[in-house]
Order: sequence, then C-alpha cells, then structure tokens
Amino acid sequence: MFEKVCEILSEFTEKKANEMTMETLLLNDLDMDSFDTVNAVVSFEEEFHIEIPDRDIYDFRTVGDIVNYLIKIK
Repeated sequence: MFEKVCEILSEFTEKKANEMTMETLLLNDLDMDSFDTVNAVVSFEEEFHIEIPDRDIYDFRTVGDIVNYLIKIK
C-alpha cells in the first residue's frame, strides 16, 4: 500500500516515490497544492476502487495519513 501511494503521489510532485517516507509532508516536503491533492485523491479512488469523501481529504497531511486511511477503509 505504501509503495503504491508513493508512486501515485510522485505523479504530482518532483519527488520520486523512493524518496518518500510515512512522515513526508504533502505541503512542505512535496510542495503539493490543493489542486495536486485533489488530483491525487482521484487517482487513489480509481486505483483502489473507493470513494473518499471531501471532508476526509483535510486530514491528509503526510504520506502516512493517506496510507493509514486507505488501510482503514479497505
């Protein structure tokens, strides 16, 4: 799960997937803006065949937040 999340996030940032950790910050470390985050969420939804409510996106601050969320709902 972690590797796939990093792979998807790397599509929206200059950072490579293998440079990310669970503690990597979306805003400060990856320089993702709200548009990038929404596009990444759409990719997560397509990849994992899920729907992520908009209200849950606000809790995504780190790569680990996303991984833990996806594990919880899968």
